[in-house]
Amino acid sequence: MFLSGEMLTAQRLNRLQPDSYNAVGTSNLALSTSEADITGASVTLTTETPGAYYVVTATFAFDITSATTAFASGICQLDGASLIGNARWSGEVTTDFGEASFQWRGAVGAAGSHTFKLRGSMSSGTGIQVLAAFTTLAVTIYEDV
Repeated sequence: MFLSGEMLTAQRLNRLQPDSYNAVGTSNLALSTSEADITGASVTLTTETPGAYYVVTATFAFDITSATTAFASGICQLDGASLIGNARWSGEVTTDFGEASFQWRGAVGAAGSHTFKLRGSMSSGTGIQVLAAFTTLAVTIYEDV
């Protein structure tokens, strides 16, 4: 918000528009019960104001590699901490393939560099992979002027 009589600056005007960032996975990930990074599915950005607001939308592509009754989870982290909520998907036989999406919203905290990254895991055993080329991350940042 600009108050009456305030001097407008290019920097403040630029913050009026949101900034968008995108990433696509680059290497498939065989899931296990331990969370692991999805290579390539991360975004590092710099915010100029404290409390900048983010909206993250992720789509995870899961593929069954061997019959399983486990489910897969897609997680998003901000600066190494998992955001609340995750995408969840399950299949059963080796012909099963599908996508799961989730959206996160919140404030990044302090101004500066921040990293959003996607991770995956499964509830038990093995037999599900993340297909990286179909797994996407979209981050939109809204700054305070």
